[in-house]
Amino acid sequence: MSQDYVELSKDLLAKMADMRREIPETMKAFGAMNRAANSDGALSHKSKELIALGIGIASRCQGCLAFHAQALVELGCTRAEFMEMLQVAVYMGGGPAVMTAAEALAAFEAFGGEAAV
Repeated sequence: MSQDYVELSKDLLAKMADMRREIPETMKAFGAMNRAANSDGALSHKSKELIALGIGIASRCQGCLAFHAQALVELGCTRAEFMEMLQVAVYMGGGPAVMTAAEALAAFEAFGGEAAV
């Protein structure tokens, strides 16, 4: 894998800081939506992050792979949980999702997921 997901995450965070300065209302609203969508409810925050990463895989969003893989590592996602999410993403997305799922696994490992086997 050629993508450095830790570096990508840092680069995107820097650009998002620019956006918070230049379009503060939009970014404030997005932040509020993020907090509301990810708070524990009927589904745990970890379950919601697994869903978000599955959507990121289907959308082939590199930044999504970085941010949600990092969040899952921080939430204590096991490799088994991560692999089952990849299984569903591949089932729903077919061949292209296999490629992006492999990249998502690289991102998970880059952030130390399950101590990067």
